[in-house]
Amino acid sequence: MIWARPERTGRGPRPAYRRADIAAAAVRLADAHGVDAVSMRRVAAELGCGTMSLYNYVPRKEDLYELMVDEVSGEYELPEPTGDWRGDMLATARQTRAIMHRHPWLHRVMTTLYATGPNALRYLEACLGYLEPLDAPPGTKMECVGMVNGTVMIFVVNEFAMADRARAVPWTAEQETAVRGAYLGSQLATGRYPRLAALYATAPEAPEDPDVLFERAVSRVLDGFG
Repeated sequence: MIWARPERTGRGPRPAYRRADIAAAAVRLADAHGVDAVSMRRVAAELGCGTMSLYNYVPRKEDLYELMVDEVSGEYELPEPTGDWRGDMLATARQTRAIMHRHPWLHRVMTTLYATGPNALRYLEACLGYLEPLDAPPGTKMECVGMVNGTVMIFVVNEFAMADRARAVPWTAEQETAVRGAYLGSQLATGRYPRLAALYATAPEAPEDPDVLFERAVSRVLDGFG
């Protein structure tokens, strides 16, 4: 585990780099070129050191990912609890979504195993503080944090997938919506899907704002715990 090791292994002079320097360099590479571009060689080049020297600080690539996740976890602003646990957790979920959008690679390397870095622990401690007014066992509160994070991740990953597809196809979103809407209408008119027909007869024509959908999704998770 990277956090249980000294900043630098082996003998020699005082360490030339901090873990934070290494993590920041790796994050810059991932932000600019994607997480697949992050390698020990490229991080070493970004820092201006030899690749083998970097292994004295970060023995494995998995350790590098863990440092990267914790580095971006330091972007949370975690104010004192207000006493409104739903509001505090919703505000934190908004920050998670914003962080994932700033670092689109994050969902590919994030794992619950990485919840032991200093910034991750700071985040979890703050969330448990926000959830103090919730009448639930500590384990249930941790489940709440995990389910909120999972909801945010699924939502953001879908946002990325939709954006990637929109860039890849040679037609506009409006054109695709019109074609799919016409096909769906023809299928509902067959009478084979009465429940769906009833649903779409009352559903709004225009898709809802993603921010509105996000707020509702997270709020419903929180309501389940309340």
